[in-house]
Amino acid sequence: MWKLSWRACGLGFAIWLVAGTTSAQVILDTAQVREALQRGVQVWDVRPDKDFVRAHLPGALSAGDAAKALREPNSEDFLPTEEVARILGEAGIDPAKETIVYGTRGTWQPYFGRFTLRYFGADRVSVYHEGIEGWQAEGLPVEAGAPKARPIALKLEPNPAVAVTTEEVLERLGRDDVQIVDARTPGEFAGTDIRALRGGHVPGAVNIPYEMNWNDPATLLKLARKQVGDNRGMSLKDDEALKALYARLDPDKETVVYCQSGARASQTAGVLEQLGFSNVRVYDASWLGYGNRLDAPAENVTYFNVGALNGRIAAMQKRIEALEKELAEARKRD
Repeated sequence: MWKLSWRACGLGFAIWLVAGTTSAQVILDTAQVREALQRGVQVWDVRPDKDFVRAHLPGALSAGDAAKALREPNSEDFLPTEEVARILGEAGIDPAKETIVYGTRGTWQPYFGRFTLRYFGADRVSVYHEGIEGWQAEGLPVEAGAPKARPIALKLEPNPAVAVTTEEVLERLGRDDVQIVDARTPGEFAGTDIRALRGGHVPGAVNIPYEMNWNDPATLLKLARKQVGDNRGMSLKDDEALKALYARLDPDKETVVYCQSGARASQTAGVLEQLGFSNVRVYDASWLGYGNRLDAPAENVTYFNVGALNGRIAAMQKRIEALEKELAEARKRD
Protein backbone atom coordinates (compact mmCIF):
# COMPACT_ATOMS: atom_id res chain seq x y z
CA MET A 1 0.00 0.00 0.00
CA TRP A 2 2.74 2.43 0.94
CA LYS A 3 5.36 1.46 -1.60
CA LEU A 4 5.84 4.77 -3.36
CA SER A 5 7.75 5.95 -6.38
CA TRP A 6 7.95 9.70 -7.02
CA ARG A 7 8.97 10.60 -10.58
CA ALA A 8 10.75 13.79 -11.44
CA CYS A 9 9.21 16.03 -14.04
CA GLY A 10 10.24 19.18 -15.88
CA LEU A 11 9.57 21.22 -12.75
CA GLY A 12 12.49 19.53 -11.05
CA PHE A 13 10.71 17.28 -8.54
CA ALA A 14 13.00 14.80 -6.80
CA ILE A 15 13.00 11.06 -7.48
CA TRP A 16 12.91 8.68 -4.63
CA LEU A 17 11.65 5.25 -3.70
CA VAL A 18 10.21 4.30 -0.36
CA ALA A 19 9.69 0.66 0.48
CA GLY A 20 8.47 0.49 4.06
CA THR A 21 7.99 -2.42 6.39
CA THR A 22 5.55 -2.60 9.28
CA SER A 23 8.17 -1.62 11.87
CA ALA A 24 9.35 1.38 9.81
CA GLN A 25 5.96 2.65 8.69
CA VAL A 26 4.29 5.67 10.18
CA ILE A 27 0.72 4.80 9.16
CA LEU A 28 -0.68 1.28 9.42
CA ASP A 29 -3.80 -0.31 7.97
CA THR A 30 -6.16 -2.65 9.81
CA ALA A 31 -4.40 -5.84 8.73
CA GLN A 32 -1.05 -4.52 9.96
CA VAL A 33 -2.53 -3.47 13.30
CA ARG A 34 -4.13 -6.87 13.73
CA GLU A 35 -0.79 -8.58 13.09
CA ALA A 36 0.97 -6.21 15.50
CA LEU A 37 -1.52 -6.99 18.26
CA GLN A 38 -0.78 -10.67 17.82
CA ARG A 39 2.89 -9.82 18.43
CA GLY A 40 2.00 -7.99 21.63
CA VAL A 41 2.77 -4.48 20.43
CA GLN A 42 1.81 -1.72 22.86
CA VAL A 43 -1.39 0.10 21.82
CA TRP A 44 -2.28 3.59 23.03
CA ASP A 45 -5.85 4.91 22.72
CA VAL A 46 -5.76 8.73 22.90
CA ARG A 47 -9.53 9.29 23.10
CA PRO A 48 -11.38 10.64 26.17
CA ASP A 49 -12.14 8.19 28.98
CA LYS A 50 -15.84 7.86 28.15
CA ASP A 51 -15.05 6.71 24.61
CA PHE A 52 -12.39 4.30 25.80
CA VAL A 53 -14.73 2.71 28.35
CA ARG A 54 -17.39 2.20 25.68
CA ALA A 55 -15.10 0.27 23.31
CA HIS A 56 -11.38 -0.02 22.62
CA LEU A 57 -8.90 -2.28 20.88
CA PRO A 58 -7.93 -5.37 22.90
CA GLY A 59 -5.26 -4.59 25.46
CA ALA A 60 -5.16 -0.88 24.67
CA LEU A 61 -3.78 1.56 27.24
CA SER A 62 -5.17 5.00 27.98
CA ALA A 63 -4.13 8.24 29.66
CA GLY A 64 -7.46 9.88 28.88
CA ASP A 65 -7.78 12.63 26.30
CA ALA A 66 -4.07 12.83 25.48
CA ALA A 67 -4.15 16.25 23.84
CA LYS A 68 -5.61 17.75 27.03
CA ALA A 69 -3.86 15.56 29.58
CA LEU A 70 -0.32 16.27 28.38
CA ARG A 71 -0.50 19.99 27.53
CA GLU A 72 -0.91 23.30 29.33
CA PRO A 73 -4.50 24.49 28.77
CA ASN A 74 -3.59 28.05 27.70
CA SER A 75 -0.24 27.91 25.92
CA GLU A 76 -0.92 24.35 24.71
CA ASP A 77 2.77 23.57 25.30
CA PHE A 78 3.76 20.24 26.81
CA LEU A 79 3.51 19.96 30.57
CA PRO A 80 6.88 19.78 32.38
CA THR A 81 8.76 16.63 31.40
CA GLU A 82 8.44 15.14 34.88
CA GLU A 83 4.66 15.53 34.74
CA VAL A 84 4.44 13.92 31.30
CA ALA A 85 6.54 11.04 32.64
CA ARG A 86 4.19 10.65 35.60
CA ILE A 87 1.04 10.63 33.44
CA LEU A 88 2.40 8.17 30.89
CA GLY A 89 3.95 6.02 33.60
CA GLU A 90 0.71 5.75 35.56
CA ALA A 91 -1.01 4.67 32.34
CA GLY A 92 1.68 2.04 31.71
CA ILE A 93 2.70 3.64 28.39
CA ASP A 94 6.39 2.99 27.75
CA PRO A 95 8.00 5.06 24.95
CA ALA A 96 10.78 2.47 24.71
CA LYS A 97 8.34 -0.13 23.37
CA GLU A 98 7.05 -0.46 19.83
CA THR A 99 3.74 1.40 19.93
CA ILE A 100 0.63 1.92 17.81
CA VAL A 101 -1.41 5.03 18.56
CA TYR A 102 -5.05 5.31 17.54
CA GLY A 103 -8.21 7.25 18.27
CA THR A 104 -11.13 8.42 16.16
CA ARG A 105 -10.74 7.89 12.42
CA GLY A 106 -8.80 10.63 10.65
CA THR A 107 -8.34 12.96 13.61
CA TRP A 108 -5.04 14.59 14.51
CA GLN A 109 -4.97 13.27 18.10
CA PRO A 110 -3.27 9.92 17.32
CA TYR A 111 -0.60 11.74 15.33
CA PHE A 112 -0.11 14.10 18.24
CA GLY A 113 0.29 11.03 20.46
CA ARG A 114 2.94 9.72 18.09
CA PHE A 115 4.71 13.08 18.08
CA THR A 116 4.61 13.12 21.89
CA LEU A 117 6.27 9.72 22.19
CA ARG A 118 8.89 10.61 19.59
CA TYR A 119 9.58 13.93 21.30
CA PHE A 120 10.24 12.03 24.51
CA GLY A 121 12.58 9.50 22.95
CA ALA A 122 10.53 6.81 21.19
CA ASP A 123 11.68 5.58 17.78
CA ARG A 124 9.13 2.86 16.97
CA VAL A 125 5.74 4.55 16.87
CA SER A 126 3.03 4.14 14.24
CA VAL A 127 -0.48 5.52 13.79
CA TYR A 128 -3.63 3.57 12.98
CA HIS A 129 -5.38 6.26 10.93
CA GLU A 130 -8.68 4.37 10.54
CA GLY A 131 -9.01 4.19 14.31
CA ILE A 132 -11.74 2.50 16.29
CA GLU A 133 -14.23 2.93 13.42
CA GLY A 134 -11.99 1.12 10.96
CA TRP A 135 -11.41 -1.71 13.43
CA GLN A 136 -15.10 -2.19 14.15
CA ALA A 137 -16.00 -1.95 10.46
CA GLU A 138 -13.98 -5.12 9.93
CA GLY A 139 -15.98 -6.90 12.63
CA LEU A 140 -12.91 -7.29 14.84
CA PRO A 141 -13.24 -7.77 18.60
CA VAL A 142 -13.16 -4.86 21.03
CA GLU A 143 -13.06 -4.62 24.79
CA ALA A 144 -15.03 -2.37 27.14
CA GLY A 145 -14.34 -0.90 30.55
CA ALA A 146 -11.58 1.05 32.24
CA PRO A 147 -7.94 0.55 31.23
CA LYS A 148 -6.01 -2.21 32.97
CA ALA A 149 -2.81 -0.26 33.50
CA ARG A 150 0.37 -1.57 35.09
CA PRO A 151 2.10 1.62 36.24
CA ILE A 152 5.78 1.98 35.41
CA ALA A 153 8.48 4.44 36.43
CA LEU A 154 9.66 6.62 33.55
CA LYS A 155 12.51 9.06 33.15
CA LEU A 156 12.05 11.04 29.96
CA GLU A 157 14.39 13.30 28.01
CA PRO A 158 13.09 15.53 25.20
CA ASN A 159 14.50 14.85 21.74
CA PRO A 160 14.97 18.23 20.02
CA ALA A 161 15.56 16.58 16.64
CA VAL A 162 11.82 16.05 16.02
CA ALA A 163 10.72 19.62 16.80
CA VAL A 164 11.81 23.21 16.25
CA THR A 165 11.54 26.25 18.49
CA THR A 166 10.49 29.77 17.53
CA GLU A 167 14.13 30.88 17.48
CA GLU A 168 15.01 28.00 15.16
CA VAL A 169 12.16 28.95 12.81
CA LEU A 170 13.42 32.53 12.72
CA GLU A 171 16.91 31.27 11.87
CA ARG A 172 15.50 29.24 8.96
CA LEU A 173 13.52 32.00 7.26
CA GLY A 174 14.63 32.48 3.67
CA ARG A 175 16.92 29.45 3.59
CA ASP A 176 16.84 27.47 0.34
CA ASP A 177 17.33 24.15 2.13
CA VAL A 178 14.25 24.57 4.37
CA GLN A 179 10.56 24.53 3.43
CA ILE A 180 7.74 25.50 5.78
CA VAL A 181 4.25 24.00 5.62
CA ASP A 182 1.25 25.69 7.26
CA ALA A 183 -1.38 23.03 8.04
CA ARG A 184 -4.06 25.51 9.16
CA THR A 185 -7.19 26.61 7.35
CA PRO A 186 -7.00 29.10 4.46
CA GLY A 187 -8.66 31.69 6.72
CA GLU A 188 -5.99 31.35 9.40
CA PHE A 189 -3.26 31.49 6.75
CA ALA A 190 -4.75 34.60 5.14
CA GLY A 191 -5.16 36.36 8.48
CA THR A 192 -8.94 36.57 8.33
CA ASP A 193 -9.27 34.04 11.18
CA ILE A 194 -7.18 35.43 14.04
CA ARG A 195 -6.28 33.05 16.87
CA ALA A 196 -3.30 34.82 18.45
CA LEU A 197 -2.31 38.45 19.07
CA ARG A 198 -2.25 38.78 15.30
CA GLY A 199 -3.24 36.82 12.24
CA GLY A 200 -1.14 35.87 9.25
CA HIS A 201 1.51 33.27 8.51
CA VAL A 202 5.23 32.57 8.67
CA PRO A 203 7.02 34.14 5.68
CA GLY A 204 7.41 31.76 2.75
CA ALA A 205 5.10 29.10 4.20
CA VAL A 206 3.04 26.91 1.89
CA ASN A 207 -0.57 26.47 2.99
CA ILE A 208 -1.83 22.87 2.77
CA PRO A 209 -4.62 22.38 5.37
CA TYR A 210 -4.28 19.08 7.19
CA GLU A 211 -7.84 18.12 6.20
CA MET A 212 -6.59 17.84 2.63
CA ASN A 213 -5.01 14.53 3.68
CA TRP A 214 -8.54 13.05 3.83
CA ASN A 215 -10.60 11.61 1.02
CA ASP A 216 -13.21 14.29 1.73
CA PRO A 217 -11.67 17.36 3.43
CA ALA A 218 -15.16 18.73 4.17
CA THR A 219 -16.20 15.75 6.31
CA LEU A 220 -16.15 17.57 9.68
CA LEU A 221 -18.27 20.38 8.27
CA LYS A 222 -20.69 17.90 6.73
CA LEU A 223 -20.97 16.04 10.04
CA ALA A 224 -21.75 19.30 11.84
CA ARG A 225 -24.45 20.06 9.28
CA LYS A 226 -25.77 16.48 9.44
CA GLN A 227 -25.10 16.06 5.72
CA VAL A 228 -23.32 12.74 6.33
CA GLY A 229 -23.88 10.10 8.96
CA ASP A 230 -20.32 8.92 9.59
CA ASN A 231 -16.68 9.98 9.30
CA ARG A 232 -15.60 7.67 6.48
CA GLY A 233 -14.61 10.74 4.48
CA MET A 234 -11.75 11.25 6.96
CA SER A 235 -9.97 8.15 5.68
CA LEU A 236 -6.57 8.92 4.23
CA LYS A 237 -6.18 9.68 0.54
CA ASP A 238 -4.39 6.98 -1.45
CA ASP A 239 -0.67 7.31 -2.06
CA GLU A 240 -0.99 8.77 -5.55
CA ALA A 241 -3.35 11.50 -4.35
CA LEU A 242 -1.06 12.32 -1.41
CA LYS A 243 1.94 12.56 -3.72
CA ALA A 244 0.01 14.99 -5.90
CA LEU A 245 -1.07 17.02 -2.85
CA TYR A 246 2.53 17.55 -1.74
CA ALA A 247 4.13 17.65 -5.19
CA ARG A 248 5.30 21.25 -4.75
CA LEU A 249 7.54 20.17 -1.85
CA ASP A 250 11.05 18.71 -2.03
CA PRO A 251 11.36 15.50 0.05
CA ASP A 252 15.11 16.03 0.47
CA LYS A 253 14.80 19.42 2.18
CA GLU A 254 14.23 19.97 5.87
CA THR A 255 10.46 20.39 6.25
CA VAL A 256 9.01 22.37 9.15
CA VAL A 257 5.27 21.91 9.71
CA TYR A 258 3.16 24.16 11.92
CA CYS A 259 -0.48 24.97 12.68
CA GLN A 260 -1.99 26.74 15.69
CA SER A 261 -0.34 24.69 18.44
CA GLY A 262 1.42 21.76 16.74
CA ALA A 263 -1.58 19.42 16.86
CA ARG A 264 -2.86 19.47 13.28
CA ALA A 265 0.74 19.79 12.10
CA SER A 266 1.53 16.43 13.68
CA GLN A 267 -0.78 14.69 11.19
CA THR A 268 0.75 16.41 8.18
CA ALA A 269 4.23 15.64 9.52
CA GLY A 270 3.32 11.97 9.86
CA VAL A 271 1.96 11.82 6.32
CA LEU A 272 5.10 13.47 4.93
CA GLU A 273 7.31 11.02 6.80
CA GLN A 274 5.24 8.17 5.41
CA LEU A 275 5.78 9.56 1.92
CA GLY A 276 9.53 9.45 2.42
CA PHE A 277 10.40 13.03 3.34
CA SER A 278 13.80 12.72 4.95
CA ASN A 279 13.77 15.42 7.64
CA VAL A 280 10.37 16.50 8.96
CA ARG A 281 10.08 18.55 12.15
CA VAL A 282 7.04 19.93 13.94
CA TYR A 283 7.05 23.54 15.11
CA ASP A 284 5.39 22.75 18.41
CA ALA A 285 4.61 26.32 19.52
CA SER A 286 3.25 27.01 16.02
CA TRP A 287 1.22 30.16 15.38
CA LEU A 288 0.39 30.60 19.07
CA GLY A 289 4.10 31.04 19.68
CA TYR A 290 4.98 32.85 16.47
CA GLY A 291 1.94 35.10 16.16
CA ASN A 292 2.38 36.31 19.74
CA ARG A 293 5.98 37.31 18.99
CA LEU A 294 5.35 40.76 17.54
CA ASP A 295 9.02 41.09 16.58
CA ALA A 296 8.81 37.99 14.35
CA PRO A 297 8.32 38.82 10.65
CA ALA A 298 5.04 37.60 9.19
CA GLU A 299 2.95 37.84 6.03
CA ASN A 300 -0.75 38.75 5.66
CA VAL A 301 -0.59 40.32 9.12
CA THR A 302 -3.91 41.33 10.66
CA TYR A 303 -5.01 42.39 14.12
CA PHE A 304 -8.28 42.27 15.98
CA ASN A 305 -10.58 45.18 15.16
CA VAL A 306 -11.22 46.18 18.75
CA GLY A 307 -13.86 48.74 17.78
CA ALA A 308 -15.85 46.18 15.80
CA LEU A 309 -15.44 43.66 18.62
CA ASN A 310 -16.73 46.17 21.17
CA GLY A 311 -19.69 46.85 18.89
CA ARG A 312 -20.56 43.17 18.73
CA ILE A 313 -20.24 42.85 22.50
CA ALA A 314 -22.52 45.85 23.01
CA ALA A 315 -25.10 44.39 20.61
CA MET A 316 -24.98 41.06 22.42
CA GLN A 317 -25.40 42.82 25.77
CA LYS A 318 -28.49 44.65 24.50
CA ARG A 319 -29.93 41.39 23.23
CA ILE A 320 -29.29 39.69 26.58
CA GLU A 321 -30.96 42.56 28.43
CA ALA A 322 -33.97 42.37 26.11
CA LEU A 323 -34.28 38.62 26.67
CA GLU A 324 -34.00 39.08 30.44
CA LYS A 325 -36.79 41.68 30.29
CA GLU A 326 -39.00 39.36 28.25
CA LEU A 327 -38.34 36.54 30.72
CA ALA A 328 -39.19 38.75 33.71
CA GLU A 329 -42.47 39.85 32.08
CA ALA A 330 -43.36 36.26 31.28
CA ARG A 331 -42.81 35.28 34.91
CA LYS A 332 -45.11 38.10 36.05
CA ARG A 333 -47.87 36.84 33.76
CA ASP A 334 -47.49 33.35 35.22
